Formats: sequence, structure tokens, C-alpha cells
Amino acid sequence: MTLTETPPISTQNPSSAGSGAAPTYDPRRWKALPVVLSATFMSLFDIFVVNVAAPSIQHDLHASSSILELVVAGYSFSYAAGLVTGARLGDLVGRRRMFIIGLGIFAVASFFAGVSPNSAVLVSARLAQGFGAAAMIPQVLALLTANFSPEERPRVFSLFGVTVGLGTVAGQILGGVLLHLDIFGWGWRPIFLVNVPIGIAAIVLARRLIPESRPDAADRLDPLGVGLLTSGVGAITAPLVLGQSQHWPTWTWVSFVAGSALIATFLWWEHRLGERGGHPLLPLSLFEHRAFNSGLLVNLGFFAFFGSVLLTLTLFLQEGLHYSPMRAGLTFAPLGVAFALSSLKGRSLHARYGTAIISVGAAAALLGVVGLAVVVTVSGLSANTLELSPVLAMIGIGNGLVIPLIVQGVLQSVPSYRTGAASGMLTTTQQFSMVLGIAGVGTLFFAREAASGIVSALQFALFADIGLVAFALGMTLMLPRAEGAPVVVPVLAMD
Repeated sequence: MTLTETPPISTQNPSSAGSGAAPTYDPRRWKALPVVLSATFMSLFDIFVVNVAAPSIQHDLHASSSILELVVAGYSFSYAAGLVTGARLGDLVGRRRMFIIGLGIFAVASFFAGVSPNSAVLVSARLAQGFGAAAMIPQVLALLTANFSPEERPRVFSLFGVTVGLGTVAGQILGGVLLHLDIFGWGWRPIFLVNVPIGIAAIVLARRLIPESRPDAADRLDPLGVGLLTSGVGAITAPLVLGQSQHWPTWTWVSFVAGSALIATFLWWEHRLGERGGHPLLPLSLFEHRAFNSGLLVNLGFFAFFGSVLLTLTLFLQEGLHYSPMRAGLTFAPLGVAFALSSLKGRSLHARYGTAIISVGAAAALLGVVGLAVVVTVSGLSANTLELSPVLAMIGIGNGLVIPLIVQGVLQSVPSYRTGAASGMLTTTQQFSMVLGIAGVGTLFFAREAASGIVSALQFALFADIGLVAFALGMTLMLPRAEGAPVVVPVLAMD
């Protein structure tokens, strides 16, 4: 899953590569599968669990709204910023090795997040968690592809999709349960500390069960491209997160301009590097494909909506309706269960109906968020779980049909030798979009809350989310309508 314009990676076991014989697969691969998928689970758990814990963290550490947004969005930002480099390093030094390194970084960062004495340490630990996820998650996809036969991969990738759904459910529900139990009087801290023993166990088992693998040929890093892209997005995101609380000082506008200039410089550098026969981070020829462009825009709208609605609704439940963290987490159960079930069914529906099913999913999500806005408008602070459950389930159904399928739907229209680059760029966009959604819509939410109260704030945020989902739905109509077909490179959903 590297962002380079090269043929797809070899799926042969190293022992048979280049021999001309049929590839052989390690007999321990099914025992190793839960170990590999545990990384996916942890990476998703730590996205969603912080939404439930956000009010408790804010109260305990006396954090401002902007710091709270950094705690939530900082993980996705560093995850996205390091994803490309993590994938490339896996190709260069070995996927198992990078997987273990990523697990180690993630576990250590989780420990420091759990013992954070103040918000500054917590934000730094969350950024480090994101970089750990960026090192391990690209290897998950590559290891699943390399270690299982083509006949086994549909089952394996279905289990991958179930893990995505379970991570979503667990982040919301188990996070609330952990906060409710208040283990050892530690409050929110166990939501991070629980990753430490899981990470250690995964490292030990990975060393025993997962064989090392590399592609037949690996491209060099593009450090200048990585630096330009990361700093550019950071310069644009920082004022979105911090600007409202600081009343939009001059530096925020300077940062916007500087970020735009850095992104423009990145595109120029990638074009020049490609013309010189180098190894660009992003082959610009991908933008010649309408399906690829549409897929990027679907990701932009849909993931910006998903990241923001989870944060703002959680704050409404706990601060507005005075739900406990556990009750707030359980309120999201219909969304998580519907997501898991529809993602299981999505693969067969996509095989039958093609990318049209992605449009159906986006439409379902739009109906759900419109219904959520209606409930909040009509009931206000009298809203209850019974009213919220159906609309949250509708959002979950939509998410389950869009998130696990969007990359697959786009890749069917991209030449096979470009699937690695296209998949990497699409999944990186998902993470950046979550950051921008949390920062942008979160800014609107907190500004409106200060002026008009939390009900008006959530209404305002939901109107923005309706616009984002409607935009994503419109972009799905631009995707090709060919019937579904198996794709070797799976989706990296919300990592």
C-alpha cells in the first residue's frame, strides 16, 4: 500500500518467490490472523473511545475546547501524516518488523497517555499513538495479502471488516464501561492503559507467528514530499483547531496562507520528481481518472462528517442530557451494531450491484443525520435514547456500506499497477478528512455553544454535517457503475 506508481506487490511467500512454483503459505497464518487484526482493533478503539471520554478528560485536566479537539484530532492527524512513510518503510525494512515497531510505539504512547499529568503530555502522547498506528496499520493490509491465498482472502477481508465494526462498537461502549467502573479510581486513564498489555502480547505473538515479507521491489522514500505534505496539512489544520478559542489572531491567517503554499509546492515537487524518473509520494497521473477524483471527494465529505458527528453528539449526550459516560457509550450501540452487520453484507451487495451500493449507503447516512437533526430540534434537552436509536442505526447502516467499500469501488477503475498508489492516497485522505471535520465542525460547535447553548450548537453542527454527507452522496454518483469484482488491495477503513 505504498504511494508509488509500481506494479502490485508480490503475494508469494519468500520461500517460493522467483522459483516458478505455486506459492506456499505459512501454516501458522490462521493463528497469526487475530494478532494482525488486533492492531486494526486497537487503532479504531482509540479513535472512538476518546469521544466518550472527552468530557471527563476535559474536566479532569482543566483542558480548553481547543485542547480537547487536539486530543481527539491529533491522533488522526499524525496517523494520516505518517501513513505514507509507514507503508514505504514496511516495504524497505520488512512488514513484520515495521508491524512490531508500530505496536511498540503505540503501546508506549498509550502508557504515557494513561499516566498524563496534564493536557500537554496527553496531546503529545496522542500524536505519538498516531505515528505508531501509521507504522503498523499499512503492514496489516500487506500481511493479509501476502500470507493468504486468493481463495482465502475474501474470508480474511470479511473478518477485517468485522474487526472494523467491532472496533467502532468497543470504542463507544467499552470506553463508557471502563469510565463507569472507574478502575482503581483512575477515571478515564484505563481507556489508554488497556492497550499496553494487548500491545505487549501482540508483539510476542507476532515474533513467533508472522513470517517476514517484502515486495519484489521497493521504492525509495521521498522525504521532501513527506515533509511538504505533512507541514502543509498541519499549517492548515492548526488554525482550525486553535483559532476560535484564540479569537483568530494574525498567526492563524498566516498559517492558512503558508499551508496552502506548502501544498502547492508539494504538488509541484511531485510533478518534477515524476518527470525526472524519481519515486514521487503521489503520482499525479492518478488524477487523470475520474473515479479516483470522485473517490477522494467522497472521502472528504463522508469522513469529515463521521469524525465530527461522533464528537459533537457525545458532548451533547454528556453535557446537555447529563448522560454518564457508560450510558452515552451505550447510546451509540445501534450505530456500531448496524455498522458491523451492514459491512458484513456490503461485500456481497457490492459484488451484485457494483458501486451503486455505495450511493445507497451515503443516502442512508444522509437520512440518518437529517433524522438526528430533527430529533434534536423537536426534543432538545428532552431527547432520549429511544428517539436517537433509529436514526443512529440508519447512520450505522450507511457507514457500513460506504466505508469498507469506497476504496474497492474506486480501485476497480484504476489500472492494476496503480492500485497501491490509489489505495494509499484514498485511505490517507480518510484520516485527514476526519481531522478537518473534527477541527472545522468542532469549531462551529464550540463557538455556537458559547453564544446560544448546546442544543443550538448541535443543530448548527448537524446542519454542517448534512451538507458534508450530501456532498459525499453527490460524488458517489460520479463513480463508475460497473458490477463489483474482487480487488486484491483491501480498504483501510478509519485508521
